Amino acid sequence: MTQSMSDRLLRLIGERTDELVELTRDLIRIPTVNPPGDAYTDCAELIGRRLAARGFQVEYVRAEGVRGDSDKYPRTNVIARIEGRGPGKCVHFNGHTDVVPAGKNWTVDPFGGEVRDGKVYGRGACDMKGGIAASIIAVEAILASGVPFDGALEISGTVDEESGGYGGVGYMAQKGYFSKPRVDHVIIPEPLNVDRVCIGHRGVWWAEIETKGRVAHGSMPFLGNCAVRHMGAVLHRIEEELIPRLASKRTTMPVVPEGARQSTININSLHGGQREDRDGWPSPMVPDSCRMVIDRRYLIEEDPEEVKGEITAILEDLRRTRPGFDYEMREVLAFLPTMTDADAPVVRAVEAAIEAVLGRKAQQVVSPGTYDQKHIVRIGNLRDCIAYGPGILDLAHQPDEYVGIADMVHSAQVMAMAALDLLGATKE
Repeated sequence: MTQSMSDRLLRLIGERTDELVELTRDLIRIPTVNPPGDAYTDCAELIGRRLAARGFQVEYVRAEGVRGDSDKYPRTNVIARIEGRGPGKCVHFNGHTDVVPAGKNWTVDPFGGEVRDGKVYGRGACDMKGGIAASIIAVEAILASGVPFDGALEISGTVDEESGGYGGVGYMAQKGYFSKPRVDHVIIPEPLNVDRVCIGHRGVWWAEIETKGRVAHGSMPFLGNCAVRHMGAVLHRIEEELIPRLASKRTTMPVVPEGARQSTININSLHGGQREDRDGWPSPMVPDSCRMVIDRRYLIEEDPEEVKGEITAILEDLRRTRPGFDYEMREVLAFLPTMTDADAPVVRAVEAAIEAVLGRKAQQVVSPGTYDQKHIVRIGNLRDCIAYGPGILDLAHQPDEYVGIADMVHSAQVMAMAALDLLGATKE
């Protein structure tokens, strides 16, 4: 690809800034809230109609039978593909269309797509509808530029990433949509900052612990066995023993922010005794059950069995030493850490494009939390996968979430340049 063709491509994307903003706003205005999975089909069809009008072959894939899928809340994914002039590699841009609930403390309509001070506001603006819009504009600009390429370009909008991705990339990877020979390189436009290439993520293990007890009248707790007090003992051991031990575990993975370069544990939820949705006065009962969900994030240097063993050791020791203590534990979710090779083709291509567009070297990072790369590597057995997109990671899931317009334009330019590099068009 000549310098003039490259300049034309970048200019075409810059000229589509207003279109990029409007597409982002259109996506935000569809409240694809997960849970429960609202408006997934509406969002998939918006993407599908647009790309079909530009010559893509569009397919809708419903993840029937997965958890959460129903006729009321169908898990509808969309995938679009356009072929070049002949056989070659395939570059795939994948973005999740679901967003977390808006929550409180917004100063703008979370689903209004308000534009102000060079930013687009709304739930999912940075995580990751701005990234989806940027990838669409990038691919459309490639087609409009007339740059010849061999191979294929794909774009997918998938669901349920915020709840593990089982109805989205996980399901589609099982069906062969993220494996060779169909796909060779994957870029996921997650919000990791416009000058960063995210090559992987830490491991995750979620588990639910239930402490057991025996009911009794609340005025005579000595006749019962309080499950909440037993859970308090578990929490004390985690606080006093496990958390300091985790803080001493450090990784060579380039995890951002700095605080995530150690092992961490989060108490995701805690509930004991009467139901939270009860009406009226509480009943004087000793609780016979208390449940806690833990969210353990771990490093590539750690053995996942040892990660689980740290919690099990605490629980078993309490079973031996604390009168009346009993528990059950079940695994909720588990994914290994993953890290793409620092010199992989997709990494090199995106780094080169960042330097060409932004005039500075890219930073390689690892995400503190998992994203859909886990399914592409684990199920699709495709390792040439990264996350790169507009948006500031710290804004994800926050009130007044936004994405910078300039960042969206720059990321679209980077994605377009990288895609053509991976397809071999830059060698002509």
